[in-house]
Amino acid sequence: MLAIRHASTADLSQLAQLFDTYRQFYEQTPDIALAKTFIAERLNNSESVILVAENEKQILIGFCQIYPSFCSVAAVKIGVLYDLFVTTNARKTGAGKSLMLEAYEYAKNNGLARLDLSTAKTNINAQKLYESLGWVRDEVFYVYNKDIIIVKF
Repeated sequence: MLAIRHASTADLSQLAQLFDTYRQFYEQTPDIALAKTFIAERLNNSESVILVAENEKQILIGFCQIYPSFCSVAAVKIGVLYDLFVTTNARKTGAGKSLMLEAYEYAKNNGLARLDLSTAKTNINAQKLYESLGWVRDEVFYVYNKDIIIVKF
């Protein structure tokens, strides 16, 4: 039995492990302390919504994280579905799809006009999931990033 629910601080240990594994998927160095601090800050400061997928043994097998944002052009609130991850052994169980559907329901019930996400060009499985759920790949805009060099005194 799969359950999708909002994460709480009681989930911090399991969620930090998932988040650290997710970061490693995107070629980041393992750092459980960083993962735990980052997730704790998001939860404690209500800076994101984290949905978790939990199996029948009450083990977290996946999560997605939505950050609040805005679309200036449409003058509406939107959400950025920045993270979606399901453990390797729980893939093909419907956990990812269930998380995506719950994210949509959260957005609809909380007045968000749109959800945005981005994924690696090589993440074909994720792209298939998104498109099967009606997400449309942007063919108009390019996404740019620029790292900020933080000077510490």
